[in-house]
Amino acid sequence: MRIAGAAKLVVVIAIFLLTFYVISQVFEIKMDANLGHIFARSALDAAARSTKPPRYKCGISKACPEKHFAFKMSSGAANVVGPKICVEDNVLMSGVKNNVGRGINVALVNDVAPFIEFLKSFQDGTIVLMATYDDGATKLNEEARKLIAELGSTSITNLGFRDNWVFCGGKGIKTKSPFEQHIKNNKDTNKYEGWPEVVEMEGCIPQKQD
Repeated sequence: MRIAGAAKLVVVIAIFLLTFYVISQVFEIKMDANLGHIFARSALDAAARSTKPPRYKCGISKACPEKHFAFKMSSGAANVVGPKICVEDNVLMSGVKNNVGRGINVALVNDVAPFIEFLKSFQDGTIVLMATYDDGATKLNEEARKLIAELGSTSITNLGFRDNWVFCGGKGIKTKSPFEQHIKNNKDTNKYEGWPEVVEMEGCIPQKQD
């Protein structure tokens, strides 16, 4: 009886050890698989991060060189969405900031007389960004257009009722500014009823060199 009992004990121990071995092997395999999955996922995440395109100031498409200001701007959309002006990652004007208004957005003025005085006050080297909203031409007179043209604009003389226009120039500029977009109000091509589509522009403005 004692021998039979000992034999049963040996069998039980053997079964226990075999079961433990099988479970440990399966567990190890699962652990290896899980670790492999984790490492593979980490590698994919790292690859995705490395291929994610970098973000540049104001969301422009490429970085500006040294001693340049990054800017991005857009005109208003009809008389619903205001224009937006961003310089060096700082949004200076937008509908969200609630500091834009109907007309040419440089400063909020309702009459052409203070607008002309404002234009005359610029010092050489001043960077000027302008964007229309709703209608920017109705109150412009020849003197105002001439002063804006002196900032480097070529389209200001043709800016008409409800045209969309964005412009970046400077006081004392010796050539015409390369930063200007203008879309005419045309009922046959307008994107919005009574207004053309939004115009957008981005670029890098060279700093004034002493």
